[in-house]
Amino acid sequence: MERQLKLFFEFLEKEKKLSDNTLQSYKRDLKQFRKFLESYSLHYNKVTEDDMDFYIKELQDKGKKASSISRAIASIRSFYQFVLKRKKVKKDPTANIKSPKIEKRVPSVLSSKEVELLLDQPKDVDLKGTRDKAMLEFAYATGMRVTEIISLDIDNVNLEEGYVTCKSGNKQRTIPLGTMALNALKEYIEDARDILIKDENQKALFVNVNGGRLTRQGFWKIIKYYKEQAHITKDITPHVLRHSFATHLLQNGADLKAIQMMLGHSDISSTQVYMQFQDGGLKDIYKKAHPRA
Repeated sequence: MERQLKLFFEFLEKEKKLSDNTLQSYKRDLKQFRKFLESYSLHYNKVTEDDMDFYIKELQDKGKKASSISRAIASIRSFYQFVLKRKKVKKDPTANIKSPKIEKRVPSVLSSKEVELLLDQPKDVDLKGTRDKAMLEFAYATGMRVTEIISLDIDNVNLEEGYVTCKSGNKQRTIPLGTMALNALKEYIEDARDILIKDENQKALFVNVNGGRLTRQGFWKIIKYYKEQAHITKDITPHVLRHSFATHLLQNGADLKAIQMMLGHSDISSTQVYMQFQDGGLKDIYKKAHPRA
């Protein structure tokens, strides 16, 4: 199995061009599955549907969430589809396995006033403040995932035209930048970034105080710090800013399809979760404008 897993991960990385985060998820899921097989002396090409059912039951007994179990099943299924094509197994034991039903959670969203309060906290009186202001404005203006933001290079941003090009795996999308974010970003690039970086070959858009690429943990800590400075009681993460971006666009009349494109959702059902946050004004517009409303 070790050999097949190695080939599978190479396939995901080189052929599918998955992001490092997604690749690590596959590795964790399949490492866990391999441990299960070893503990019961099962060979990967002899696994049955009953074995899979037993594995899922074991995950449930360990208190794993439905979303984690669904992801594990998807990872194992992808692996078996891979080895099936290579004729290393005769059948896929996950073929008839159904993922547990996942209840869609209501996204946590900030009000416009809370966003304004948060974004007003960083002061551009020093290099770090200038960077933090640009980063928070940018996160709210684009709705990008934290991994996408920290992966950006400086040449992914077009300051003259006012947009950012986001590359995620083998997909790419263009997101416009608002005036506030654009101004904060220009100030950061012109007045702070060149001083923060220690190596002129550094390509990262957002860097830490040591001049290296900012990490996920670094981003989270910065948001947590300013949340406390703003005395906001809600839990705020980079993803909460993403939810707020989508919700506020929708509440102000933006097209759902356009929001889907900016968020990078492959399925519009993922974007439709924000419909519940529409205010009465938008519903009135719909009722007046739609011929079948």
